[in-house]
Amino acid sequence: MKKTASMLLAGLILTGSASAASAELQVPAVYVAIGDSLAAGQTPDRAIDSGYTDLIAQELTRNQPVALYSKDLAFPGFTAAEVLDSIQSDEAAELLASANIVTVSAGANDLLRLVQPNAAEGSLNYEQIQADYALNAARENVGKILADLSDSAPSADVYVMGYYFAYPHARDSQKQGTAKQLDQLNAILEQEAERAGATFVGVSERFGEEAVELVPNAGDVHPNVNGYQEMANAFFEQYSEGSTVEDAELPPLAPMSFEEIQQTQEDSSSEEPEQTQQPEQDAQDESADNDAAARPTERTPHDYLAIRQALPFV
Repeated sequence: MKKTASMLLAGLILTGSASAASAELQVPAVYVAIGDSLAAGQTPDRAIDSGYTDLIAQELTRNQPVALYSKDLAFPGFTAAEVLDSIQSDEAAELLASANIVTVSAGANDLLRLVQPNAAEGSLNYEQIQADYALNAARENVGKILADLSDSAPSADVYVMGYYFAYPHARDSQKQGTAKQLDQLNAILEQEAERAGATFVGVSERFGEEAVELVPNAGDVHPNVNGYQEMANAFFEQYSEGSTVEDAELPPLAPMSFEEIQQTQEDSSSEEPEQTQQPEQDAQDESADNDAAARPTERTPHDYLAIRQALPFV
């Protein structure tokens, strides 16, 4: 996987146990974000910009030096199984070996790719048996991710990010079933984090089921920068008491389309002949035209959890 979003800074971080209160200082800090498009910073308009991971890195640098921040292992569309695959790559081994803080976003794609909206009725439909299977798969693979991180990132405090209710634009009468499935996913993530000695970061209460101001696009489930701010601040509640991302500290919007990111990568590759495009990226490019039938990572990556038709405001 090509590096797309690393930032070299200079640093120090709290690491050690799963509890921020009992963590020990380590110098320098190396923050690695892994996971899906929330970790990558996908916007409601299907671009990539400052997400919760970027806001965490920014706030860290306001309070302490940081040696390295990378979200190279975060990619739109990843299921928990694909996040597991990504951290077993050669690139991941180098990044994670020196990490002392890791955030993980994994599991939502397993479940919410099954949700089928009805734009005319404002409904959310899914098959319970398929949802149960997806939740079991997420449980198994998140457990494997955390077990793998204990070996590949032995010095890191690991934070497992929870998920918010992704469909605030749906009719109120249609929200309960999907919300219940997301609650179960969050419960699984919290259980697996506790079992692995990691820290679970809950975000659902910060959003609720009516957060149209944080998830503004009825046709997409990604938050805006204010939604990512809520996620970052949920992290800091666990990591460092007193740290918070204030409104005045939010960076100016600077979205890049996936195509622009690809072009940047190609330009970088042309300057570094020894680097070649990954086969998996070729497969994603070739399958972009057949988006409707493809799995998340076989589609153009900015389709993570996207609702196919916009739900009406009700």
